[in-house]
Amino acid sequence: MKQLTNILLIGFFLLTVILMQAQKKSNRLINDFMKVEGNWTGQLTYLDYSSGKPYMMSADLEIKRISNTNEFLFVHTYPKEKSANKTDTLSISKDGQYIGKEKLVSRTKLSNGDIRIITEKEGKDGNDGKKATIRQTYILGNTSLSTQKDVLFSGETAWIKRHEYVYKKQRN
Repeated sequence: MKQLTNILLIGFFLLTVILMQAQKKSNRLINDFMKVEGNWTGQLTYLDYSSGKPYMMSADLEIKRISNTNEFLFVHTYPKEKSANKTDTLSISKDGQYIGKEKLVSRTKLSNGDIRIITEKEGKDGNDGKKATIRQTYILGNTSLSTQKDVLFSGETAWIKRHEYVYKKQRN
């Protein structure tokens, strides 16, 4: 009986440690995105699959946390193409393993203090909706912010840069 009690105590202890680590990972990601809350101005460059050429357009971004949750609103506005304006919700899982439906691949503090976060998911992309691995890379800094989407189509070996947003912090 004593042996069973010890096993249960050890199991409970290990479960507690694992849950605390998951919460720590989630909180770290939340703090990363809290640091980039505010207004950003910049541009979007995306690959036009029809022409095979990059297209650039002005883009602004407002990031704000939804109350004290693990969710952030990304309000995208395009000064010269208002019909493209949209709002996305970025959600960080409670265990810190996912951003939305994308699996966290890595989180790295860069030498300049910025944070690089890479996520991946399986999905479809392209004009004909081909199966692909989709990688999202966030570079979060005090005065600069970028997000880049890369696509690896099923059966291919080369990643394609689908789009990239590059922003500078707006001064208040």
